[in-house]
Amino acid sequence: MADNGISFEERGAVGIVTLDRPRALNALDHPMVLAMDARLRTWIADPRIAHVVLRSAHPRAFCVGGDVRAMAELGRTGRTQEARQYWRDEYALDYLIARYPKPFVSLVDGLCFGGGFGLTGHGRYRVAGENLGFAMPEVAIGLFPDVGGTFVLPRLPGWSGTWLAMTGARIGMADALALGLYTHHIPTTRWPELQDALASGEAVETLLARTAIRPPAPELASLYPHIDRIFAGGSVAAIVIALEKVAEGEGEVATFARLQLETIRRASPTSVHIAFQQMQRGPALDLAGCLTLEFRLVTRLLERPDFFEGVRAVLVDKDQKPAWRPAQLSEIDPAAITALFDTPLDDELLLA
Repeated sequence: MADNGISFEERGAVGIVTLDRPRALNALDHPMVLAMDARLRTWIADPRIAHVVLRSAHPRAFCVGGDVRAMAELGRTGRTQEARQYWRDEYALDYLIARYPKPFVSLVDGLCFGGGFGLTGHGRYRVAGENLGFAMPEVAIGLFPDVGGTFVLPRLPGWSGTWLAMTGARIGMADALALGLYTHHIPTTRWPELQDALASGEAVETLLARTAIRPPAPELASLYPHIDRIFAGGSVAAIVIALEKVAEGEGEVATFARLQLETIRRASPTSVHIAFQQMQRGPALDLAGCLTLEFRLVTRLLERPDFFEGVRAVLVDKDQKPAWRPAQLSEIDPAAITALFDTPLDDELLLA
C-alpha cells in the first residue's frame, strides 16, 4: 500500500497513477489530490511520457469519492477554510485532467462514486471493467453531484442525468457505457496487456480499438423512456408528482417509480433541489464555469447543517436517520436555492 494512498510509476512510455488506500476504498484525501496534481504536471513536461494511466490497486473499488468524513470534521471544528481548500484543489485537478495534453486513460472497475468520477469522467479515454458500479450519491449526505457533475450529467442522453443527480442511483458497466459515461469496455484480465502495450509506445487509439469488446445490453434499457418522461418535469414538485402517479400502477415501471420516490424522500431536500437546479443550469456552462459554480455551492453548504448531519447519519454513526433542515421537499424556498447559486464569493474558484 502506498504511504499516502497513491503511487506513481514510469514504465517505458507510460506514466501510471495507482490509487492505493484500500481501507477507505480509495476515498480521495487532500494529500492524494496534491500529489497527483504535482505528478501530472511533471509528466506534461517529460518527453519520455507519451500517455498516462490512472488505475486502482484493488478490485473492490476504483474510488468511492472524496474524503467527505475528513471535510465534515474540518468544518465541524471550525476549520472551514481547510475544507474549502480541499475542494478548490480537487476541482483544479479535475480540470487539469480534462485539459491534459497527453492521452489520459482511466481503468475503472469496482465502485466509482463522486470524486472518483471527477478523476476519470473528464479524461479522454474512460475504460470500464465488468464490475463497474457508478453513482453520484451526494444528495444522500447533504451535498450535491459535484466534481463537474453539473457539466457531465445534463449532457447525458434524455433525462438520465437528472435522474442520476436527484436520486444518486447506482448503475452498472453496461448502462454506464450506454449513457456515454465511459468510452470503452475492456475485460480486466486484459488490463495488464493494455498497460504493457502503452509502455512499449503503442498508440492509444489503435490499442483501445484492438482490445475493447462490445458491452452487454444495458440492464435498464426498458426504463429509459419512462425516466425521460418522468424526469423531464420542470420542477422538483413536478417530478415527484409524476413519480407518484406512475408508482400507483403495477409492474416493473411502477416498482421503479416507488424506489425513486423512496430514495428522493430519504435524501436531503435542499440537496435534491440543488441537484435539479444544476441540471437546469449546466448545459449553458463550460466545465470551468460548472466547477466554479460548484465551489460556490460547496462553500455555502459548509455554512448549513445538512452536510454535517448527512455524513454523521450515513458514514459515522450509520443510523441512516438524518435530521434534515428543512425536513421536507415542500419546505424548500426556491429563492434560497437560487441564492446559493447566484451569490458570488469573495474568493471564487478561477480556472484557466
